[in-house]
Amino acid sequence: MSAIRPVFYVSDGTGITAETVGHSLLTQFTGFSFVTDRMSFVDDVDKAHDAAARIRAAGERYQVRPIVVSSCVDSSLGLILEESGALVLDVFKPFIGPLEQELNATRHSKVGQAHGMVDFDTYHRRINAMNFALSHDDGIAVNYDEADVVLVAVSRAGKTPTCIYLAMHYGIRAANYPLTEEDLEQDRLPARLRPYRNKLFGLTIDPERLQQIRQERRPNSRYASAEVCKREVSAAEAMFRMERIPTLSTTHTSIEEISSKVLATLGLQREMY
Repeated sequence: MSAIRPVFYVSDGTGITAETVGHSLLTQFTGFSFVTDRMSFVDDVDKAHDAAARIRAAGERYQVRPIVVSSCVDSSLGLILEESGALVLDVFKPFIGPLEQELNATRHSKVGQAHGMVDFDTYHRRINAMNFALSHDDGIAVNYDEADVVLVAVSRAGKTPTCIYLAMHYGIRAANYPLTEEDLEQDRLPARLRPYRNKLFGLTIDPERLQQIRQERRPNSRYASAEVCKREVSAAEAMFRMERIPTLSTTHTSIEEISSKVLATLGLQREMY
């Protein structure tokens, strides 16, 4: 059985940066079951003490030292977090010293300062991309003229979270199309997808993993049966090969990795922060 380690992503903002960095670090280690928790907007002393108390309680519960990945810019908050007894990893610390030396300037640790760097045109493009992803989720709308990419896969293979990530982080207008049993009865692409061939990217998944995911959603249903999962994945992969659609398995691949592969394969330009 994998060893359990509680992990906290603590931030004075949303915590997305801490969670992204922390997740990338933890994927380098096997044999552990990481129990994660994101603690957002820890931006004053009282909230830092509350966070430290929660972290300390987790250590006592699991009888192991917690791990904290922090993106709090105020170093005094980091010191309070360290009182929890956890290993505290400051995502900014390794870079501040070299940057101060290179720029010949001292950092100004002001909470919320990063918001002043927001390009509002880029921000609005991301909001629009998010709205596009939601309105074109799971085949709700099938006019893909304005789409940058259309993810194609069987149900529960990871289409929706990848589309949302692409929209939120890169301003990509991502739609997704769920392959139905009717679609999978033929080897060719569904007619509504053929005009957008150059925008298509296929996602596949291990049938056993797909069954686990579907079983959580609809226990003991035909939809979640091993036979149906195996048949659908096999048919989808055959279609992708015949139509020469670029494909990636999501079984052991993070959303970040899937998104990067989609962008690189289709030559899509990422939005810059």
